[in-house]
Amino acid sequence: MASSHDAETEGITRRKSLAALAGVGALGLAGCTQSSGDGSDGGDDGLSGSINIAGSSTVFPLMSAIAEDFAAEHDQLSIDISSTGSGGGFSNYFCVGDTDFNNASREIQPAEEELCEENGVEYIELIAATDALTVVVNPEADWIDSLTIEELATIWEEDAVETWDEVRDEFPNEEIERFGAADTSGTYDYFIEAILEDRGHTSDYQATEQDNSIAQGVSGSEYAIGYFGFAYYFQNPDQLKALGIDDGDGPVEPSLETASSGEYTPLSRPLFTYPSIESLGKEHVAEFARYFVEQTTNEDLVAGDVGYVPATEETQEEQMELLEDAIERAQE
Repeated sequence: MASSHDAETEGITRRKSLAALAGVGALGLAGCTQSSGDGSDGGDDGLSGSINIAGSSTVFPLMSAIAEDFAAEHDQLSIDISSTGSGGGFSNYFCVGDTDFNNASREIQPAEEELCEENGVEYIELIAATDALTVVVNPEADWIDSLTIEELATIWEEDAVETWDEVRDEFPNEEIERFGAADTSGTYDYFIEAILEDRGHTSDYQATEQDNSIAQGVSGSEYAIGYFGFAYYFQNPDQLKALGIDDGDGPVEPSLETASSGEYTPLSRPLFTYPSIESLGKEHVAEFARYFVEQTTNEDLVAGDVGYVPATEETQEEQMELLEDAIERAQE
C-alpha cells in the first residue's frame, strides 16, 4: 500500500501533468501493458480500437485524467482527445460524425442539435462534474480582491471600459489587459449568459481555446484579468489570484465547496460530455463511457487531481441508467 507521502506526491504529479497537457490542448493515449505480478501481462481483456474525443477545454483535464487511467488498463486501445472548445467540437467534429464524444461546458445549442440531426448523429447528454467558472488577476494586484457582477460586466461587455479606475474609483489608472475564451468556447457562451446577457462580449481581448494560455497571460501582467474553468486556477494557485464575485450578498470566492453548495453564483455550472449513440454500439466505446460515468463520483480524481466538484451518487445512478439504455439501443 502506498504511504500518505506517496499518495500526495502522486496527486501533485497528476496535477502538474494535467496542467502541462492543458497547454498543449491535445492528448493521445495508447494503452500500456502492466505487469500483473505473476509474470503475465495485465490489461489485455480483448478491448481494442480507437476513441476520438473533441470539445471543451474546461472538460479536457477531467476527460484526460479518466482516459489516462482507462488506457492504462487496456493495452490495445488508443484514445485521442482534442481541446477545440465546446462549439468548435460540436460544429467541426461531433455533429458531422467525426468523433465519438464531444465535451462541453454548456448544453448543446439548437443550431448544433440541427446540425447533428442533419447528419444523422444521435447522442445522449452525460453530466461530468460541476465547475466554478473563475475570474483571475495577477497575484501582484493587491488592490483588488473581488468584483460585483456589474463591475465584471463593464470589463467584458461589448463597449468595455478601458482602464481599471473606470471600474472602481480606487482602482489604478492603468489599462486593462484581458485574456479569455474564444467564441467557439462553451465558457465564452456561458459567461455571456451568466454575466453579460444582451450586452455582448468585447472583442478587445486575447482570445484562445487553450486555457493555460489565459493563465500564462494573466500571470505575466499586473493589470490583466481573465476567466476560465476552476481547474486551471486549481492547477496554478501560486501564479494567479482568484477574485470573489459579489452577486448582491457580498463577495464569494470560487472553490469546490462554494460551487457545490450553490453559494458561488452565477458562475457555478455543470459540465458535460456527449457520446454518439452509434459509437456506443462499439464495445470499447461503451466500456469507456461506463468507466467515465463511474469515475464522476471519484473525489480523489475529480476534486483532488483535477479541481471540479464530483457528481453525487444519485446523479451517477441516473446517468448510468441513461447510458445503459443508449448502449442497449445502439447494440440491438
